[in-house]
Amino acid sequence: MKKIGIHLGIMLVIGLALLMVFFYYFLPSYTNHGETITVPDLKGMVYEELDQYLTQRDLRFEVESDSGYSAELPALAVLKQYPTAGSKVKSNRKLFVNLNKTTPRKVLMPDLIDGSVKSAQMVLESYGLELGNIQYKPDLAQNAVLEQLFNGDVIEPGDSIYQGSTVDLVVGDGLGNQMLEVPELLGMDFEDAEFTVIGSGLRLGTILNADPVDTLEVGAVVRQIPASGTSIRIGQDIDLWVIGFNEETQQVDYNLSSGGLSN
Repeated sequence: MKKIGIHLGIMLVIGLALLMVFFYYFLPSYTNHGETITVPDLKGMVYEELDQYLTQRDLRFEVESDSGYSAELPALAVLKQYPTAGSKVKSNRKLFVNLNKTTPRKVLMPDLIDGSVKSAQMVLESYGLELGNIQYKPDLAQNAVLEQLFNGDVIEPGDSIYQGSTVDLVVGDGLGNQMLEVPELLGMDFEDAEFTVIGSGLRLGTILNADPVDTLEVGAVVRQIPASGTSIRIGQDIDLWVIGFNEETQQVDYNLSSGGLSN
């Protein structure tokens, strides 16, 4: 019995030793435990180079069917990849890539008119189109798209255009073409001056506090730029200096009294 116990003890020790070797030496080396590879940036690399390049780095790849088009890259160059560049992966990991088409497909030009520039940019990107130059034109519709151009000509919504093409925009600058004469606002109460400015097709610009004047009440306009009689375009700003104007609240403090105050 004593010998059997010794043999069982030896077998137990050997078994534990084998388990430790398996879990702490063989298994980690087999699975590359703790070892990772940094995913390289493949964008712009052509298809013919991918296999050798990734094999040398213990990586594989698969081309996804959903490819796009960019005029800035050669045909069959990588447009997108997953995992993204800089990610940490195990060796022999498969990377998924989208390739640039050899010829772009045609899409229907979207309708960008009356939308904002930001909205137009998002729509163009969703169609695989590029936003080109933005030309501003006098118009009361500030930052709204007035025209959409391709190669210098107007392109109508629904016209065919290749993916990757560049679309230029003509955008309103918030000012009209019509010329107006600046009204006389000096001495006028701020509320009346504001009504006059807006009613004239102009806009209030910067409003600043002015020093009190003995002959004028709190809230009176003491200075304006541009001066009255000046010709400006519709929609332009007029800056005012107003007695008792609180620049923090953007309101006139009519509780103040200009009586007894000096210049």
